[in-house]
Amino acid sequence: MSEKTIAVLTSGGDAPGMNAAIRAVVRAGITSGLNVMGVKRGYNGLLSGKLGEDILGMKLRSVSDIIHRGGTMLYTARSPEFNTPEGVQKAADNCRKLGIDGVVVIGGDGSFRGARDLTGAGIPCIGIPGTIDNDIASSEYTIGFDTAMNTAVEMIDRLRDTTESHDRCSVVEVMGRRCGDLALQTGIAVGATTILVPEVPYDFQEMIIDRMRFTQQAGKKHFIILVAEGVDRDVSEFAREIEAQTGIETRATVLGHVQRGGSPTLRDRVVASEMGYRAVELLTAGKSNRVVVMRDSKIIDLDITEALAMKRTFNKELYDIAHKISI
Repeated sequence: MSEKTIAVLTSGGDAPGMNAAIRAVVRAGITSGLNVMGVKRGYNGLLSGKLGEDILGMKLRSVSDIIHRGGTMLYTARSPEFNTPEGVQKAADNCRKLGIDGVVVIGGDGSFRGARDLTGAGIPCIGIPGTIDNDIASSEYTIGFDTAMNTAVEMIDRLRDTTESHDRCSVVEVMGRRCGDLALQTGIAVGATTILVPEVPYDFQEMIIDRMRFTQQAGKKHFIILVAEGVDRDVSEFAREIEAQTGIETRATVLGHVQRGGSPTLRDRVVASEMGYRAVELLTAGKSNRVVVMRDSKIIDLDITEALAMKRTFNKELYDIAHKISI
């Protein structure tokens, strides 16, 4: 009986810790007696099917010295072609030609839908959640989230120094188009006066202007307003209106893609390693169409279709706590 071959790819937005997950998949696979291939640029690599160019044979040393690096050594991309039935079938056919018996997909919900479709075309897949937004409903934690928060905190701490020096207000936008977890936890960590997230409706006068005036009466002279990018207003507009109503010099800052980069934190390295190892265990056991997730601080696996149907629950209690203590 010939050795089985698995492949690993990263898809969608990059997240710190993806390299740690790749490393775990490669080494767990090889030590389990599997051949392991690395697929470059997500599903586009499977569509290309070019061995030695987009699809590489991986050895133990192929993943040396990457656990501490941000980004992904396999690169990543979004693939409109793969989002078609023809694209999925082409990728599945290429897997069969290359002798790939299973694929580990590291990414977000869109990547998991691709894994589900590829499984449906006959190629067993396991998903691992990698996204800085922490926006995957089935998992309480996603690879990259902790690093992104720590990066945002470091940047805002630096910004606070100049904000305080000039008695200014800083309106800071962090990532999170559909999910406010990054804004919420970062906002608590930096003592933001107000935190705005997509999940909670806000009143501009009450949540920003009135809170600033109240804290001014208690002696506060500088302010940080933290806004998730999914909130329906541009931070520059927020800044202009705050300055117009309060007379306080106000600047807008968009942290942007700096939040995606950087060396992953200990937590991201460890969780990624655990999840990568579990993914290989599942493929070795003949499982497919599963996603590795964290639930109740434990690494478990769920059916991908079931996982995709889950609805996220925003931590409103923590949100309320944040505003009660940030006055």
